[in-house]
Order: sequence, then C-alpha cells, then structure tokens
Amino acid sequence: LLKMEKVSAGYGDRIILESIKLNLVPGSRIGLLGRNGAGKSTLIKLLAGELEPLHGEIGLAKGIKLGYFAQHQLEFLRADESPLQHMARLAPQELEQKLRDYLGGFGFQGDKVTEETQRFSGGEKARLVLALIVWQRPNLLLLDEPTNHLDLDMRQALTEALIDFEGALVVVSHDRHLIRSTTDDLYLVHDKKVEPFDGDLEDYQQWLSDVQKQENQADNAPKENNANSAQSRKDQKRREAELRTLTQPLRKEITRLEKEMEKLNAQLAQAEEKLGDSSLYDPSRKAEMTECLQLQASAKSGLEACEMAWLEAQEQLEQMMQND
Repeated sequence: LLKMEKVSAGYGDRIILESIKLNLVPGSRIGLLGRNGAGKSTLIKLLAGELEPLHGEIGLAKGIKLGYFAQHQLEFLRADESPLQHMARLAPQELEQKLRDYLGGFGFQGDKVTEETQRFSGGEKARLVLALIVWQRPNLLLLDEPTNHLDLDMRQALTEALIDFEGALVVVSHDRHLIRSTTDDLYLVHDKKVEPFDGDLEDYQQWLSDVQKQENQADNAPKENNANSAQSRKDQKRREAELRTLTQPLRKEITRLEKEMEKLNAQLAQAEEKLGDSSLYDPSRKAEMTECLQLQASAKSGLEACEMAWLEAQEQLEQMMQND
C-alpha cells in the first residue's frame, strides 16, 4: 500500500525524523508509541501526504484510498451545516433514512442529526469527522489521537468499529485499550528514528520509566565546564530545587499509580488463577464463579484506567523537565 525508503521529515531546517524505512501492506495494523514531541504526529502527517518529505521517497500503491483523522480536521467542518447535510454532500445518491441510520451509529439521533455543527462540542465534532471518514471505506486509515473528547461509550464503539475494519491501520493514541485491541504491531518513535518495538504496552511502560530515570541521572550529574562558577552552580541548585518542588505532586501521583497497578495486577492474576480451575464451573459454585468474573472485569478496567493515567502523568512530567 505504502512504502518509505530513507525518508527524512521536519519543518524548515529542523529535522524531526530521519532515515525512515516503513512498508505498509494490506492488513498492517500499527500502533505508534513515543514520548510527546518525538514525531508521532509528524509521521502520520507524512503518511497522509499533509507533509512533504525533506529527503527520500514515499511510494503509494495504485488504488490506495486514505482516511486521515487528526484533531485539527474538526475545524474543516462547515459550521452552518448539520451532520445530515455533511453526509448528503458526501453521498448524494443515498436515501436520507440510510444516512440517518448510519449517523445513529455514531451517536447522532433525533434533533442532533439536523443541528448545525457550530453548536457542537469537541466530542460531537470528532464523532462526525470519524463518521465521514469511515463512510468512505478507506483501505488505509490513519488516526492521530481519535479518542480525545470522546466519552467512554463512544471510545468503546470506536474500538469495536476499528476491530471490524478490514483495511490497514496506523494509530497514535493515549488510549491503551484502543491500541491493545486494534493493533498487531508496535513501532517506537524516538531519537529521530521509527523502529519496530520489541514488546507489548507493559514493556513500553517500563521503557518510558527507564528513559526518564536515565535522564534524571544525567541532569543530576556534575557538569564540568569553565563557565560553571560558584554562582552558576548556586543558580543550578536553586532551579533544581524549584523543579523538584514543582514536580513533587506529579511524582507522588506516578508512585501512587504504580502501586495501584501492582495491586490490580495481583488481583487479576488471582482471579485468572481461580478461573483456570475447572471445578469452579460446577453448577454448585455458580455464585463463586460470577464473583470471580466480576473481580476479573473490575481489575482489568481499573488497570486500563491506571495505565492511561500513568502514561499521561509521565508525559506531563517529561514536558515539565524539558521546559526547565
């Protein structure tokens, strides 16, 4: 479908990604991982043709049909038109009832179908853009943070729609449940490179933590240069103390989340061990089995929420450290 060979990308003189080698084939389902500012959105724009490569070539297969979602596309909706009017412009030959039924699947029902989009919330606009993209049946779907502004029900509906999607998929998302459920391969965007990530989302969480520790150690190491006078050392210590104070609540929250994840992982393992016991499925133990299934479901959903909060807190911490 799409092939990149030694491609570099960036803005002006600033190179964000270099020597990218990527081959997307029918059925590719890729989740992009990486810290804020690493270049995930740049790569998606490159794939979508919104950004020209600085070097290298991007080859597209004949008949490729791209679907691309990013938050900035919400601005391209016509403020004075309704969801039904947007759909009718896209598919003028279709019956109105069919378009209404389709929009209903994206949460647009009753008066919402004919309401002008200028009154819509961010989540409603995101749903409409996704509906317009999915209708066109692309064979390569590129999604940059598609769940931002979506409530839990719509996140789940989107996840299920993407599981059923038969084309190739590349997605950037903080929603770990979405990544885990809809992608087969993970790629890491880091240090201007795009490379296959050998591991799962738990391994990525550990990688993030290790990189943060290494950077903290490097920041705290004594720096030797002639300009490092007593005054500059004093200023440096003051800045470090201020940063520690500023980031302390976030660090505490990260530690709390890590402990909570440890506890939930233990609960999940315990529930799954019990569910592995064939005698649990005896009719006389139905209540015990039901309780065990509920514990498993509760631990899984709690773990996903904790993981998402941990990732967001880590990225906030990174941002604060980079801004220092």
